[in-house]
Amino acid sequence: MNLPELPRNSSRTEMRKMLIRLRMEMHRQEIRHESAQLLQPLQRVRAMTQNLHDGLGIKHAPLWGVAAVTLLGFLTGKGAKGAGVSSLTRLVRLGTTLGPLIKLVMQGSSRKP
Repeated sequence: MNLPELPRNSSRTEMRKMLIRLRMEMHRQEIRHESAQLLQPLQRVRAMTQNLHDGLGIKHAPLWGVAAVTLLGFLTGKGAKGAGVSSLTRLVRLGTTLGPLIKLVMQGSSRKP
């Protein structure tokens, strides 16, 4: 923080203005410091997940997570009561939902040398 130069013949109002500017700058610095401390755990988690994805070599990890949750939802879900949703219908829904993901995986495996 650079402190401003005070003129030799400064009036009382100029001194007050300067004091207010210094206080405002002090508050800005304080807010920056506090916000950096509050965001530190979030930045650690982001760094850990990035290192985990890089270390394991998992591509499209969020997409895989969504696919896993969808699969568990279809396999363990009860369906609407009274609607009589059969397991065949559930499997058809599962196939149509996960179709784009399966296509993506197949394209990725065919591109490898």
